[in-house]
Amino acid sequence: MNTTPLTWLYAPGDRPHVVAKALASGADVIVVDLEDAVAPDRKEYARTATAELLTEPQPVPVHVRVNALDGPLAAQDLAALGALPGLSGLRLPKVTSAAQVIGIAEATAPAEGGAPPLHALLESALGIEHAHAIATAHPALRGIALGEADLRADLGVREDAGLDWCRSRVVVAARAAALPPPPQSVHLDVRDLAGLAASCAHGRALGFLGRAAIHPRQLPVIERAYLPTEREIEEAETIVKAAMTEQGAQALPDGRFIDAAVVTAAHCTLSLARRR
Repeated sequence: MNTTPLTWLYAPGDRPHVVAKALASGADVIVVDLEDAVAPDRKEYARTATAELLTEPQPVPVHVRVNALDGPLAAQDLAALGALPGLSGLRLPKVTSAAQVIGIAEATAPAEGGAPPLHALLESALGIEHAHAIATAHPALRGIALGEADLRADLGVREDAGLDWCRSRVVVAARAAALPPPPQSVHLDVRDLAGLAASCAHGRALGFLGRAAIHPRQLPVIERAYLPTEREIEEAETIVKAAMTEQGAQALPDGRFIDAAVVTAAHCTLSLARRR
C-alpha cells in the first residue's frame, strides 16, 4: 500500500472533540496545533489534552505543531510530548536557521529511539533564504513546508503569484536535501472549494505533493487534485511497458521521447495511483 501523505489536517489542541473528529476524517496525517490556533490562556490546557491523547498510539499519524521556538512554551511542549508513543512527528513553526532544528533534535534525543521526526515550517524571508541549510540540518528532519500566511505578511505580498518564487525555492531545497516533495500551505477560505482545487493544480505544477487543510471538507478536493488522472495513469503504464521491452532512450509510436528520467516519473505516477 502506498503511504505517501496527501492530506494533513490541522486541529486545535484545546478542542479534544475537534481532534477526535479529525482522527476519523480520513486525513492521512492529523496536525494538532498548539500554536496559532490556541489562545494564550488555553495553551496549558491544549498541551495537557494533547499529552493525554498521545499516551496511546493513534489510528493515523499525529503530528503536533509546537509553540514559537524563540518563546518559553516550546520547551514545555517538547518536554511534555517528545517521548509519547502516540506522537508521529513535531512541526516546528517559523524556523529561520539550521541551528534551531539541531537544538530541537538534541533536546528531544533522550526520547527512546532518538529524536522524533521533525518538520520545519518556513514562514519568513529569512527562513526562505536558509531553506537548504534548514533542510539538511539534522537526520531527524523529515520535511520542510511553507507557512504562507506569515510569509505573505513578512514579504508584503498582495498577489498570490508573488509567492511562487518562494514556493519553488522550498520545493528545490527539499529535493536537493533528499526530502519528500513538500505539501502546500493551507487554503484559508474553507468554503472556496473551486479556488482550492485551482490552487492545488497550480501547486502540483510547481512540484508540491499534497496539502495541509483546516477543514475536513477540503480533504477530498486536495486528494483529487493530487492523485493522477486516468489519462496520466494510462500514459505512465505505456511508458513503463515500453521501458520493459526496450532498454535505453526511445521514441514511442505517438512521437513522445522517453528516457530513464521519464520512466522514473512514470513509476512515481503509478505508485501514487495505487491510492485510488
